[in-house]
Amino acid sequence: MKKQIGDRYEPKEVESKWISLWEEKKSFLPNENSEEIFSIVIPPPNVTGSLHIGHALNHTIQDILIRIERKKGKSTLWLPGMDHAGIATQMVVERELAKEGKKRTDFTRQQFEQKVWEWKEHSGGTIVKQQRLLGESVDWTRERFTFDEGLSKAVFKVFKSLYDEGLIYRGERIINWCPASQTAISDLEVEFRETKGKLYHIKYPIHGQKDRYAVVATTRPETMLGDVAVCANPDDERYASLKNVVLDLPLTDRRIPLLFDSFVDKEFGSGLVKITPAHDANDFEAGQRLGLKPLLVMNPDGTMNENAGAYEGLDRFEARKKVVADLEAKGLIEKIEDHVHAVGHNSRGGAVIEPYLSTQWFVKIRPLADLAVKAVRTGQVEFVPKMWEKTFFEWMNNIRDWCISRQLWWGHKIPAYHCKTCKHIEVSETDVSTCPSCGSKEVEPDPDVLDTWFSSQLWPFSSMGWPEQTADLKRYYPTSVLVTGFDIIFFWVSRMIMMGMKFMEAPPFHKVLIHGLVRDKDGKKFSKSIGNVIDPLVMMEKYGTDSFRFFLAATLPEGKDILFDESRLDGYRSFCNKIWNSSRFILMNLEEDFVPTGITTEIENDLEPMDEWILSRFNHCLEEYNKAHSKFHFYEMTSAIYEFVWGDFCDWYIELVKPRAYGKVTERSAEVAKQVLVDVLTRALGLLHPFMPFLTEEVHSVFSDRFLAVTPYPESYPISKDSPGVQKLNLLQEIVTKIRVLRAENGVTPDKKCKAIIKSSDELGSAAIRENEVSLLQLARLESVNIEPTYEIQKTDSVSHFSKGEVVLPLAGLIDVAKEKARLEKELQKAEVEREKLEAKLANPGFLSKAAPDVIEKEREKLKTFLDKVEVLKKGIQNLAG
Repeated sequence: MKKQIGDRYEPKEVESKWISLWEEKKSFLPNENSEEIFSIVIPPPNVTGSLHIGHALNHTIQDILIRIERKKGKSTLWLPGMDHAGIATQMVVERELAKEGKKRTDFTRQQFEQKVWEWKEHSGGTIVKQQRLLGESVDWTRERFTFDEGLSKAVFKVFKSLYDEGLIYRGERIINWCPASQTAISDLEVEFRETKGKLYHIKYPIHGQKDRYAVVATTRPETMLGDVAVCANPDDERYASLKNVVLDLPLTDRRIPLLFDSFVDKEFGSGLVKITPAHDANDFEAGQRLGLKPLLVMNPDGTMNENAGAYEGLDRFEARKKVVADLEAKGLIEKIEDHVHAVGHNSRGGAVIEPYLSTQWFVKIRPLADLAVKAVRTGQVEFVPKMWEKTFFEWMNNIRDWCISRQLWWGHKIPAYHCKTCKHIEVSETDVSTCPSCGSKEVEPDPDVLDTWFSSQLWPFSSMGWPEQTADLKRYYPTSVLVTGFDIIFFWVSRMIMMGMKFMEAPPFHKVLIHGLVRDKDGKKFSKSIGNVIDPLVMMEKYGTDSFRFFLAATLPEGKDILFDESRLDGYRSFCNKIWNSSRFILMNLEEDFVPTGITTEIENDLEPMDEWILSRFNHCLEEYNKAHSKFHFYEMTSAIYEFVWGDFCDWYIELVKPRAYGKVTERSAEVAKQVLVDVLTRALGLLHPFMPFLTEEVHSVFSDRFLAVTPYPESYPISKDSPGVQKLNLLQEIVTKIRVLRAENGVTPDKKCKAIIKSSDELGSAAIRENEVSLLQLARLESVNIEPTYEIQKTDSVSHFSKGEVVLPLAGLIDVAKEKARLEKELQKAEVEREKLEAKLANPGFLSKAAPDVIEKEREKLKTFLDKVEVLKKGIQNLAG
């Protein structure tokens, strides 16, 4: 062939070339002629984002799936897009303005929005460029943005519909409030951090009863200024005598009742709890049951308000210090304990979140949640692994109404209009300037915007053009699979199912593939504060994108987290080089006029046993690969193709066929060998392609003008795995492997030629050796091999059993027995020490209770490795001892 590849694999050159060519040729548009459909909508990354390790894993999985189905001839749509990311984007733009000495309020709302759009145009979308570097085969012509005009139209229509049905309402409830950014935030944006704090036991005087107190413990003493009651369990005998008593609320002139309600856990603390409905979600619900009026003692910026009396104007944390000092001065602190507890922080800015009573817009979620639960229970939506369905149901059964309003300037404006004259609220998909209730012109739009998740919950169908009944919507909805992490099942996945069932009368996807997180090699989460964060772009630059992608898939066990061990990336880089060098060897031995014909009938008639064997091994690989793919077991898919390509094809078949490729046999044998080499390589490249798109496309381009990305999925060969030729080569492989193991166990280095005796009377085994003697001598590095069924084994012989007999390696005169025995004993001693350490570690209850499951599993795997090593070394020593 005239085409060749370079003598070294250079990932950067290959990757940049194919990123451009694929897009130029529009390789990833759906095949509109196919009736079989496979579609995925990409979980839209934030417009402010950049590619992190979680994105890399998630997007690689999706790309593997879409590339496989594309090769199977289906009409595949992988639809990309980005989320406008309300609070995150506003924070980025405000930081940029701060560099100029400006702030958001220096502009009108419209001017600020224009600033955001300008930022989005010039700086937003960094992650899209990085997605291209990862090799994602999305249809960029259909790229969407949650703030696109069409998607915004969908948002307003859904809001209006849910409002008219009574499923959206405006009311006063406890929400997550960020005093720093002064907005409500979603549960997902609250990051709970283990914090060292204090537990304050405060004495509430019983009114009219000298020196009698009710003791209540709290971590937030400043909120006691908003207490409206103290509560005990009605079955708690300690407080039976205190029914109908009134308490003096410390540091105020107010009196509050001591009430009884079964929600109080009488076993926890003193058995008394303070009720602060305006500053605690549980207290709010209790207050509603008990008919208590909330009292808000804090301003939106986190300072104390007029209801806090003498503490008005103080920051909440300064107020805490002063409240405690004043309580101590009055003798109303029983004790203060060190206390570690989870404190909510804004994941975007780090401010401590305040549970806060506020008037907001909410979705009445229960009726919608029931639709989602039904979709999963009836099998319309299937979670993979199935264990996540239990988690889904638990979340759905305990779901609360959803606060959807945000006090931001960037986002979808809530389509509601307030009449200043009659207080009527009109919800409309179009602008309202006149009150439809009283005719007043004094109408103002609602100042709030919608939670970003409100628009992203519509993504599977709004991105395809809904509410218009587009061709894409008709053809590609519902989508085939959603790939996501478990951490957003509740916040996003469940809501998409709700909206799909509500507005499309069909779920948004048939399967939800849940993958684990990527952690460091010790099982810790990646964290900037710890300093263990991995930049996928750095890994791609260092090892090549194909190596990185293959690593992610190969180390992804079902339902578990990935432990990121960079040393494994080096191994997969070596795998890429192996593929490249083997492909180059094949190309170098093809004549300029060589034309790949595939395994035609004429070629089939002239196949030799080694050819039949490699075709059979490919069939086995394909079977395992397909079986794993049907279960989404990506690590098993990579294992199957890795073992076939590196082992069966490169290390065995290429070595076996070299004399024929070099032309040292008949011309026909050489031609058959070359056709088999090329055909098996190209089919193997087809299986590798979803994992390693760049390398495989480059090598394949030498053999074909058609892109590998769109060539048909590889098929199996019409070869029986039980044919005599295949069985003979299987035996040859088994014998060579046994000899290699014996050599390694006994320290016979590769540069030493030795003899081997096959003790077997099996006719097929004997034929395998006789017919492939030259290959056996070469592959096992032997000077001779003899078949001796009656051979008597000597003390200095090393023996291993195989399926048809025994392999014997006579060691007399080959090695220094005493020296080799000493070496093995030293190795055994080291291995025993490591084994004992690991056994002690895995027997330690402290380690087992604290370590992550994946860390424990990794240590167990290490122990198994050392146990196997100990057995091998013991066997080697035993062999030398005779």
